[in-house]
Amino acid sequence: MKNYKKYLLLAAPPEEVYLALTKPQSIQLWTGAEVVFTEIPDTEFSYWDGDIVGKNISFEPNKKIVQQWYFGESNEPSIVTIKLHEDKKGTSLEFVQTNIPEEDFTDFTEGIEEYFLGGIADFFEEE
Repeated sequence: MKNYKKYLLLAAPPEEVYLALTKPQSIQLWTGAEVVFTEIPDTEFSYWDGDIVGKNISFEPNKKIVQQWYFGESNEPSIVTIKLHEDKKGTSLEFVQTNIPEEDFTDFTEGIEEYFLGGIADFFEEE
């Protein structure tokens, strides 16, 4: 199992980034696909028509989101922690994921960078 960590600078305050990550209408805008999401701990979620599924663990408004992402038959939980740090240019988003199966690591992290982090970056890109 491998871990992954990435930082992303977004030109928006943490409050706006948090809303984009927790409101179904906003998530659908930056993913461009169907989403099932409720900002309540112990609820299941689905991004990209079910390509990413998991369970919400905890929310700290405008600061932190913790989720468990499911990986097929893997018994070890893969935990995603998204922290929002205020920055003079907006928000520094810290994305950390633990327990990614080694055989899936490259494909999965490329997908995270292109679609998840890339989608949220495009959403807040300055015109």
